[in-house]
Amino acid sequence: MALKLRELNRALHVGTRVGVGSVRSRRPDYVSLMPPCNHACPAGENIQGWLALAQAGEYEAAWHLLKTENPFPAIHGRACYHPCESSCNRAEMDDAVAIHEVERFLGDMAAEKNWRVACKPATGKKVLVVGSGPAGLSCAYHLARKGHQVEIREASAHAGGMLAYGIPAYRLPINILEREMGDVLSMPGVSLHCNAPVTDLAQTMKEGTFDAVFLGVGAARALTMPLATEAGYQPVEAIDLLHAVREGKRPELGRTVVVVGGGNVAMDVARTARRLGAEKVFMVYRRDEAHMSALPEEREAAEAEGVTIRYCSVVTRYGHDGVEIEHVELDPQTGAIRPPADGCAPDRERLVADSVILAIGQHSDFSLCSDMSDITIDKGERLEIDPSFMTGARGVFAGGDCVRGARTMTTATGHGKKAARAIDAYLREEKSVPDAPAEIVTFDMLHMPALMMAVREEGAELPTSLRTGFEEIIAGLNETQARHEAGRCLSCGNCFECDNCFAACSEQAITRLGPGRGYAVDETLCTGCGDCAGQCPCHAIVMTPEHNDADCAEAAVDLTPQRFVVRA
Repeated sequence: MALKLRELNRALHVGTRVGVGSVRSRRPDYVSLMPPCNHACPAGENIQGWLALAQAGEYEAAWHLLKTENPFPAIHGRACYHPCESSCNRAEMDDAVAIHEVERFLGDMAAEKNWRVACKPATGKKVLVVGSGPAGLSCAYHLARKGHQVEIREASAHAGGMLAYGIPAYRLPINILEREMGDVLSMPGVSLHCNAPVTDLAQTMKEGTFDAVFLGVGAARALTMPLATEAGYQPVEAIDLLHAVREGKRPELGRTVVVVGGGNVAMDVARTARRLGAEKVFMVYRRDEAHMSALPEEREAAEAEGVTIRYCSVVTRYGHDGVEIEHVELDPQTGAIRPPADGCAPDRERLVADSVILAIGQHSDFSLCSDMSDITIDKGERLEIDPSFMTGARGVFAGGDCVRGARTMTTATGHGKKAARAIDAYLREEKSVPDAPAEIVTFDMLHMPALMMAVREEGAELPTSLRTGFEEIIAGLNETQARHEAGRCLSCGNCFECDNCFAACSEQAITRLGPGRGYAVDETLCTGCGDCAGQCPCHAIVMTPEHNDADCAEAAVDLTPQRFVVRA
């Protein structure tokens, strides 16, 4: 059998170099991925970033980063329902980071230190903002920061919309609200006109020579119930009650009150009724606890304060002496109300009450643009907008409760920001480009040490027995607590310079660049083993496949060290 000769001496490639070990098929890349808290925040805050700065004691820098996205940290730290915490990976270990507590701490410190944001030079462009609720004020804030002149028209006697009239003082003290709203209203180029309803948008735009308009009209009109009602009786609307209390009035509700509804506004109204002197407060809700739209913590607080909830109960009649309710059954699959079985009499009950309060939802008033055929209202009675928040009328944008989306303060704040950035692009005759989607880091992508438990810090609560007035019921964190809580953040998807990668590299291919500057990878030494990625607790390193020529293992390698700079 003839031997087959094989050439063993291959030509060398001048200018290339091969390191020790096996030929590398992948390389480590430092990345900044999307933490789940950031992704869940309707205002679009860089939560991981400002928590990292707060942990380092750089509070002013943390506040400035926070204010890049949200003009109201002290307000949101108190009144936001913090969906960020529901998404926090830390909850898989012990408890979610108390993000809202640190946000509140930064907002309150900013007031003490009198920190201020900078605005760009005036552009000469003028924008009309209709409504001074969270969407309108957020839009005005972000437009003013970009140098645009903003005129706000508000139909009510005071600014704030649902911030002012929809959130009780025991959750959001008036001085905190007025302080952060005042910061926006005192910005260069911003003017506010109260008791100034816009009744004809087209005419107002023409007379005011505005370059663009933002509609943040909210949803302040209460929904009604077409039920049998005793002659001459009119139930109290939840929004009207909260409005009156914010104005310093104390409406007489009597000793027993029935609240109809199951949302967060219903909870606020029920707790407000207790503070106004009601001895008994019943809440009537048509579905069960699992389907209740109010947050569990809001329900628990209401029950702790003496509110009794009647689940699976539908109001069939109301009058001067209370309400008649019918107990119903729900379909276990769909949650829909089941009709009574044939031949079975409805299970009814009468709740005697001095006052009945309706908290079944709100809708928007679009009469101001009824003559503008380009503006479309959808089947859900909300304005139709495109991805840039522009309505069918060119230059007219909208956001907040009057468009599709969750009707929350934080969602409205986020809408105002996004619309402002789209308006800025429109005024500069550029295309509005939304942020590119980023990979979200889940808990199973992390490499957490076995022992990292840390107790969650929370503000002290006023004892239930002392909750007789409208004083704030939850205290904030002190500096030590806030810094500890910020330190509980796992920094999902973003390097915090723990040095695990540096210590794990047996080839000494990773170099520290100094605090805040991250690391450099020398690819002439790296063998692609992946130990650095495996030891990274926050998934800030990914192993990227490389193309290797099978016939030439000594393929050229870029000798320039890779540099990574930490983004706080």
